[in-house]
Amino acid sequence: MVKQVKIDSEYITLGQFLKLAEVIQSGGMAKWFLAEYEIFVNNEPENRRGKKLRDGDLVYIPDFGTYIVKN
Repeated sequence: MVKQVKIDSEYITLGQFLKLAEVIQSGGMAKWFLAEYEIFVNNEPENRRGKKLRDGDLVYIPDFGTYIVKN
């Protein structure tokens, strides 16, 4: 099942997204999480917490789930 994560702006960074999607509890955990876990954005490996996610982007985190960014 794909979980929708609604954003109120044009884009959100991957670090902010992880917190909004409740994958991590605080923004400070983003750097550690990205170092420890594989994350795919639109089927491409991604590890930059500043990566901009926009409406329709698909985020897949093995063992956590699949998410879609919705504006």
